[in-house]
Amino acid sequence: LQFTEEKLGQAEKTELDAHLENLLSKAECTKLWTEKIMKQTEVLLQPNPNARIEEFVYEKLDRKAPSRMNNPELLGQYMIDAGNEFGPGTAYGNALIKCGETQKRIGTADRELIQTSAINFLTPLRNFIEGDYKTITKERKLLQNKRLDLDAAKTRLKKAKVAEARAASEQEVRITQSEFDRQAEITRLLLEGISSTHAHHLRCLNDFVEAQMTYYAQCYQYMLDLQKQLGSFPSTFLSNNNQSSTTPVQSISTPSVLASASASLPSVSNSIVTSGISELKSSSGSRKARVLYDYDAANSSELSLLADEVITVYSIPGMDSDWLMGERGNQKGKVPITYLELLN
Repeated sequence: LQFTEEKLGQAEKTELDAHLENLLSKAECTKLWTEKIMKQTEVLLQPNPNARIEEFVYEKLDRKAPSRMNNPELLGQYMIDAGNEFGPGTAYGNALIKCGETQKRIGTADRELIQTSAINFLTPLRNFIEGDYKTITKERKLLQNKRLDLDAAKTRLKKAKVAEARAASEQEVRITQSEFDRQAEITRLLLEGISSTHAHHLRCLNDFVEAQMTYYAQCYQYMLDLQKQLGSFPSTFLSNNNQSSTTPVQSISTPSVLASASASLPSVSNSIVTSGISELKSSSGSRKARVLYDYDAANSSELSLLADEVITVYSIPGMDSDWLMGERGNQKGKVPITYLELLN
């Protein structure tokens, strides 16, 4: 009745204090944008709506979704199968296999990005919507009921004519007022937690950015390595509008990526290199080789290289066809063939 009369403008309404009203609108605003960001991040990480629904259903059933190949992995597998069919010894077959392996690596990086983002970014956002905000909504509803009780008691007090009725109504107003005040305080304390929610979500956002940065740096490095393996080395990386595409990459904290991208990469006559390498692999001798680009060793079995230095290279039985052993003074380790130019 009180609520209806307020809506019809026939009853007065106790207003919440300005601070509490501000906190309420901040909480609503936070909920709205958190939901939008969360849903769009899910779309970004998994563009296929059917796959998203399937993952959601499995999550609700508390079961693990069946593991399926993602798009880059699927493309990679097709390329590898096609390369094997055409013949790994042919130029096209070999290139397809190398491209396929890179696509599969990108697919793995894709999975890692989704997994990391789900744990570090999406889950905390969802926990807020399904946890903290639900509690706020419940307490806010309770506050609304306490306010209606208080205003109904105030209305009854106004209408009370006889002294006994007035005394009873005054007592009722005191009780409902103290219950309303107590509930307003509980709601206020909960709402003030929104600031720490923002601080927590900020840390989660940084984690998401870091996961994306790792992913894009990995993909960039994989493609750079693939380009070198395929032997296509344009002298400068230019985008369609003739602006150097290395500019936006400057913030990636992978020195090898930057060094390789910004260095002008001389083209190599593949057939000469290949014949020289196979000659070297079949003999037990060693040759001098000039290093074409900087290379950072991935582990202790490899040797880091600097562009334009000259090192000694040789092959050892059972070695991977894409690598040679390199020596510089008393340092030795595996080096990738595509980074070398054999000297006569």
